[in-house]
Amino acid sequence: MRRYLLLPVAGLLLSAGLLAQNPVIRDQFSADPTARVFEGKVWLYASHDIISPVEPERRWFCMEDYHVFSSEDLVNWTDHGVILDQKDVPWGNPEGYSMWAPECVYRNGKYYFYFPDAPKSGRGFAIGMASADHPDGPFTPEKNSIQGVFGIDPTVLVASDGNAYIYWSGMGFQGARLKDNMTELDGPAVRLDGELPKEGGLKEGPHVFEREGKFYLTYPWVQDRTEALVYAMSDSPLGPFEYKGKIMEKSPNECWTNHHSFVEYKGQWYLFYHHNDYSPTFDKNRSVRIDKVRFNPDGTIEQVTPTLRGVGVTPAKGPVQLDRYSGVCHYGAYLDFLDASNPWAGWYILLSRPATWVRYDEIEFGETAPASVTFRIRCPEKTRVMLQTGDEKSIGSYGLPAARDWSEIRLPLETAVTGLQNIKLIVEEGNGLQVDWISFE
Repeated sequence: MRRYLLLPVAGLLLSAGLLAQNPVIRDQFSADPTARVFEGKVWLYASHDIISPVEPERRWFCMEDYHVFSSEDLVNWTDHGVILDQKDVPWGNPEGYSMWAPECVYRNGKYYFYFPDAPKSGRGFAIGMASADHPDGPFTPEKNSIQGVFGIDPTVLVASDGNAYIYWSGMGFQGARLKDNMTELDGPAVRLDGELPKEGGLKEGPHVFEREGKFYLTYPWVQDRTEALVYAMSDSPLGPFEYKGKIMEKSPNECWTNHHSFVEYKGQWYLFYHHNDYSPTFDKNRSVRIDKVRFNPDGTIEQVTPTLRGVGVTPAKGPVQLDRYSGVCHYGAYLDFLDASNPWAGWYILLSRPATWVRYDEIEFGETAPASVTFRIRCPEKTRVMLQTGDEKSIGSYGLPAARDWSEIRLPLETAVTGLQNIKLIVEEGNGLQVDWISFE
């Protein structure tokens, strides 16, 4: 059996049942997330990894279309379906499978969607634009790509000075102001990477945002075969930018890419990024994650530690997916897929011996205490577990029977619990306990 050794806290929807643990999109691969706030919701524009239908043995990035998802609480996500397909791009190769990292902005009553694609003739990438009257489309692509822009990973900033700026990667980072039609450059492109560190590997995937009069150029930077997220700051949308440091360390399991965006929603900043959670042996199939971002008083970014827990509040009636933990013991705890042939079924956590534990934060019990707790478990022998709140107050010790197959064990809750709580499950007796989820009813 393949198992993944767990480390504390750091981790390497489409319906009401899919909650806010990472990754957030749980029925398809999603990558290169651009998050925007439109019409009081967060809209997530993502590329869509697939296995190549023409060269399935080719171990490379393959994307043919874009989806958009929306959420009002970052917990429940709605899939609005495909908003642009490679077959619909007049200037693009309809079999190029090169619909890489996208962007979408709102300006003057329209939504503008930017995307890279392989052209019908020639080599390399161009960048196109499609427009719509609503954030979920329908998007109509322009007949031609944007002239003077050759590369990938477009990002667009509608700045406080009233102007729109486009940035992209290709032989370094470049940026330019856009004309009001949002399809033409208003002046020559400017090189943005002249003051950035030159050592290390590839730099790509720029995302530029503005906060409190400062402009942030954030980007993935390959360091020893794997991308970390880093950033630079400026007083001007086109620089010069001063390098500041890391946003997120490179992945410990060597997922080659990371691609990201920042968004502020209801007073909190969030980092959207991707990881190969559902495809641990093939890092070209990625999935979107979200974690909170905090800034220092001088405007610099506190380094973000990736989590499995993600963001949002989980209702106690659950299911509470303990495998998407907030904290876990240093030893004897492992993750594995419920079904190795179907990763979309999710994971379970193995607590292999007494004293192993897992913690899940921000569970909302409400004003009325639940009467029972249900454990979905599998274990080779009788086991006893304790549940604690975040202040280490016991809410009960529960005997669980041996179960060869996945079983739901419902028991009376020994202590009343209300409000917002962190919950810790500790093995007191027994070996080999596997937990899918718990819930309180």
